[in-house]
Amino acid sequence: MAHVVVLGAGTGGMPCAYELKNELGSNHQITVINSNEYFQFTPSNPWVAVGWRDRKSITFPIKPYLERKDINFICDTVIRIDATGNQLTLQGGQQVSYDYLVIITGPRLAFEEVEGSGPDKNTQSVCTIDHAESAYEQYKKVLKEPGHLVIGAMPFASCFGPAYEFAFIVDADLRKRKIRDKYPMTLVTSEPYIGHLGLGGVGDSRGMLESELRNHHINWITNAKTTKVEEGKIYVDELDASGEVVKQHEIASNFIMMLPAFKGVDAVANVEGLCNPRGFVMVDELHRNPTHKNIYSAGVCIAIPPVEATPVPTGTPKTGYMIESMVTSIVHNISDELNGREPNTTATWSAICLADMGDTGAAFVAIPQIPPRNVAWFKKGKWVHMAKIAFEKYFMRKMKKGTSEPLYEKYILKMMGIQKLKD
Repeated sequence: MAHVVVLGAGTGGMPCAYELKNELGSNHQITVINSNEYFQFTPSNPWVAVGWRDRKSITFPIKPYLERKDINFICDTVIRIDATGNQLTLQGGQQVSYDYLVIITGPRLAFEEVEGSGPDKNTQSVCTIDHAESAYEQYKKVLKEPGHLVIGAMPFASCFGPAYEFAFIVDADLRKRKIRDKYPMTLVTSEPYIGHLGLGGVGDSRGMLESELRNHHINWITNAKTTKVEEGKIYVDELDASGEVVKQHEIASNFIMMLPAFKGVDAVANVEGLCNPRGFVMVDELHRNPTHKNIYSAGVCIAIPPVEATPVPTGTPKTGYMIESMVTSIVHNISDELNGREPNTTATWSAICLADMGDTGAAFVAIPQIPPRNVAWFKKGKWVHMAKIAFEKYFMRKMKKGTSEPLYEKYILKMMGIQKLKD
């Protein structure tokens, strides 16, 4: 009997555990290790930060749902990975041995890379449910004291969608309250242009998003290198295409939500031969580490080169559909190894995304994710807003049920009228 350990229980880790159990059956042991005792549907965090959702609506306890499927769960933090000895050391002192390790931790949020940033200092975040709740507390204060709002993404951020989403969601919330006119708003982003998204743009994402920002009276600064944040003020160097500073901004604001740089979590980053210099796991086309071949990885924590060099460093996002495909690849490859077959399943490099904009939304399909592409599709409409709400409920229901179905392919592609994405 092999022991497969899944490190992380987010939107990649939970489906991975269910799919492994479904594929491997009772002949092998599955254990999930996660620092929190609860699952959180991270895409809903921007709604939490304006009070449209609460913790109860987008979280649930992990243990009872995994145990129903005969999957072990340990709520603890891994502090050391012995990749040659196949053993994990947990913060509580427990030692866990494994035959295969699947790392789906998500990122470490590197607030320390910009002086004064972070929820415990001078900026808000929507990266976790805790951060989103903190942002909502600050937002409620701002509703009583109108002023300039700053929303955006720091250098080395690799997921820009939530910044756009949150800007438009705040805009919609303030309009519903009939006080939007009292709140100037600026989007500050490390992207070289609006709609780059870490992907080199998708279709007419630049034109469409610039138009939407203008229509919603949201100003913007691109090629923005945030250098420091003080209480009530953010400092930004605006760069040109050659990386030279063309303007320095000091923006006063009593609400600053900036997505931070991403790095790999410490225990993973410290393993020799496992990660790149920023702590992201290096994997081959099978999502297996070339040095430690019984370690697989998927999601935000893997190393993917940026689409292109940009004046301010930007990362490449890993969207939900891609992560789902990575997980399926890993499950089939581990199954093949356990059954004496040569693993050969690869993941898709296509991307789909639903981005909420408060009372409308934008959706894109990029096939493959990195240009030049066979398909670059970007559309806007109220249907996207409704689809994301519906998908939230669908995903949460399926995670509680313990499904191993390909949820993004089954639901979102069908909703878009697409049968299957092909690279």
